[in-house]
Amino acid sequence: MNPIKAALSTTALIALTAPAFAQEVNLYSSRHYDSDDALYAAFTEKTGITINRIEAKADELMARMEAEGANSPADVFMTVDVGRISRAEERGLLQPFASDVIETSVPAHLRDDENLWTGLSQRARIIFYSKDRVENPPRTYEDLADPAYEGQVCIRSSSNIYNQSLMASIIETHGEDLARDWAEGIVANMARPPQGGDTDQLRGIVSGECDIAVANTYYYARGLARHVDGLTDDIDSIGWAWPNQSGRGAHVNLAAAGIATNAPNRDAATALLEYLVSQEAQAQFANANNEYPVVSGVPIGEHVATMGLFIPDNDTPTASFKTHATTAQTIFNEVGWD
Repeated sequence: MNPIKAALSTTALIALTAPAFAQEVNLYSSRHYDSDDALYAAFTEKTGITINRIEAKADELMARMEAEGANSPADVFMTVDVGRISRAEERGLLQPFASDVIETSVPAHLRDDENLWTGLSQRARIIFYSKDRVENPPRTYEDLADPAYEGQVCIRSSSNIYNQSLMASIIETHGEDLARDWAEGIVANMARPPQGGDTDQLRGIVSGECDIAVANTYYYARGLARHVDGLTDDIDSIGWAWPNQSGRGAHVNLAAAGIATNAPNRDAATALLEYLVSQEAQAQFANANNEYPVVSGVPIGEHVATMGLFIPDNDTPTASFKTHATTAQTIFNEVGWD
């Protein structure tokens, strides 16, 4: 039997069997992966609750929810990166929820401390490098700004939410002045102006445009799992370093979801979130997209397992990503990080 159709844990089974609430849930999602289709179908089969999906970019979905106001049909908002879901929180688009299942299953550092959202899968933002050209790769985020790496680093633009959240974590850890110095060092070490997505940073190593790149883990794992032009054929030439393993740990980006403020099907929304953090659903949600699960005990997918385990940054509060968002962008602008 497909593992995602197997029986849920006793607690979750009680919560999801023969629901006494509405038989539909409206999911507004900026996560677009075909691998999630089977997951949602299994949820419907188990609970009888139909999932109606609206998919678009996160900012578009938030604008839509604001325009719909109190009449919004949105029950669950799902997106990638804490920075994005924090924007939904700031705009009053999420409401607190109570769930013993989620509190028991998901570690506290991977969910909001006011229960406005929960993490669903993890992607670490780490350092990649050319095995042939880099003898001593950076071992921390701070090392990336070392003049020893001048002209070697490929990294995305400052408008990218992944980099904004990383910068926010630097500000939280070191303060604004040192964070500005760090950003200046990164700009000085850039091999080329920021361009493209994370896959393009890895392609830059293969092409020789850069020796070092910053990217999320799943982009590399995806290159292992299937053919990615300009990456897969030479992926063995790329090494990786888990940053700050002797300190605060590697910065993590999350796929996350919360219940919409005006959710008409609140109980069904809670049931969906609880299902998504079940052992069975985690195996599909995270592994099918080459991510790390948020629930312990879930086997890691084959290609992610190639990269191994790491120490995540459990100390930097996720609330700081929201707190320092404006300052992060200001610093980027001041140092000329396009």
